[in-house]
Amino acid sequence: MSGRMDVLIVEDEVLLAMDIEAMVEDSGHTVLAGATCVEEVKALPRDINPQLALVDVHLAHGSSGFDACRIIQQRWPDALVVFVTANASKIPNDFLGAHGVIAKPFSHAGVISTLKYLAEGVFDPPPTLARPASFQPSPHLRQRWVG
Repeated sequence: MSGRMDVLIVEDEVLLAMDIEAMVEDSGHTVLAGATCVEEVKALPRDINPQLALVDVHLAHGSSGFDACRIIQQRWPDALVVFVTANASKIPNDFLGAHGVIAKPFSHAGVISTLKYLAEGVFDPPPTLARPASFQPSPHLRQRWVG
């Protein structure tokens, strides 16, 4: 592995959030915090420094992962933001500045290979690993890694 990433999980389905957390930790990374809605993202401590945020599109209390993405980008501009959603077709072409999407339903192997790929890109860009089929990168990711 290239390095240990600090990860933020924004997911309103508790069991799914726990499953994602287990995959992140099993891959050797650390979950810094979790949130189920935009208000919880706003309430997160400013002194955490996630390198990756995994964000669902439809969140609790009718809030949007798109709004959560904007807050994360403002507060932690160096963090990669990856949507994890069953509604990948609803993500705008510009990904709202996010770096990619993992479509639900996903496999454990798909998420773990995506985490390896992203970690390599964070610590030694661009990654030399093949892009996992489970991960659709945005144009912003290529710009970030290649310049």
